[in-house]
Amino acid sequence: MRKEACLILSFFFLFLLAGCSPAATPHATGLGNGWEAERSLELSYAENFSVDYYAGGYALLSIVDGSRFLVVPQGASVPEGIAADIRILQQPIENIYLVATSAMCLFDALDGLSSIRLSGTAAEGWYIAGAQQAMEEGDILYAGKYNAPDYELILSENCELAIESTMINHTPEVKEKLEELGIPVLTDQSSYESHPLGRTEWMKLYAVLLGQEDLAEQLFAEQIAYVDSVSGQPESGKTVAFFYISSSDYAVVRRSGDYVTKMIELAGGEYVFDTPGDPDSALSTINLEMEEFYAAAKDADFLIYNSAIAGELTTLEELVAKNHLLADFKAVQNGNAWCMQENLFQETTQLGLMIQDIHRMLTESEADETLTELNYLYKLQ
Repeated sequence: MRKEACLILSFFFLFLLAGCSPAATPHATGLGNGWEAERSLELSYAENFSVDYYAGGYALLSIVDGSRFLVVPQGASVPEGIAADIRILQQPIENIYLVATSAMCLFDALDGLSSIRLSGTAAEGWYIAGAQQAMEEGDILYAGKYNAPDYELILSENCELAIESTMINHTPEVKEKLEELGIPVLTDQSSYESHPLGRTEWMKLYAVLLGQEDLAEQLFAEQIAYVDSVSGQPESGKTVAFFYISSSDYAVVRRSGDYVTKMIELAGGEYVFDTPGDPDSALSTINLEMEEFYAAAKDADFLIYNSAIAGELTTLEELVAKNHLLADFKAVQNGNAWCMQENLFQETTQLGLMIQDIHRMLTESEADETLTELNYLYKLQ
């Protein structure tokens, strides 16, 4: 029996020493021309893309929607005999039409704004300073929303790649038209990642396009460190409601299981709403009648107002003006109503830091009423 146990332990330790992981193993579906992938990009959280590396610096991007792109190094030739579904992206990849707003901060962090020539968001719609400045100076041009692109401008600027959000699925004719014009379309699937850091890890995909893999690893490690700094600590025992009040006087809350609610849980809080919503719906929010919202959130320890949709607030008075019932809420009466800054949904690179901010709100605010050093949250006065 002892001999068998030792044998099992030996295999176990050999497995650990080998450092094997599914993410590091090349994927079965390759280029289709007999080339063998040397390795695959190791991913910690992202589940909706993969990258396989081939000799000579070639990299195959595979997206969960079935699309594939071969990144060809500058000066290298396109391999012969590759599968017909693979789109070619020859480095340097320039004049990108970026429609997926969550990706702009990733390009910014990777020093890749110069690769973007066209935007699906106007200058005033950006909270990322670098993107806004580039548009104001004419380095990035507005080329229309996802459902109404300016095809003439896009063609005149020699666009080499369109990066769309999943909203493009509502207007498939736009994607078809771009592809008819010879422009590859990559649909960012980061919004479907189950873990908040899975969204952040999409920077590794864009780093392959830009040749910035080392920088992406460094930046991603920083976000993991923020989460690790709070993950081993006891649960705060505090309940949190994350919401905004719509113009129709609904309380709009995040679906339970959504990445924002998971950020709250990772920070040590408990999300007060059990609102899974329709599993077949892609919507991340649910409208609640104020009476239902009142019943679920009146006794929540903390309120976080989602200003990214409804605009930033400064005072408790402004919050209560949204609906007079909020004056009865425990968090309002205790001064624990907070506001998330408007850049929440455009700062994909900083989700680890946001989790740390929420943790600090939960654990430090009662001891320090003047807590003002948070990056993405502030207390309503």
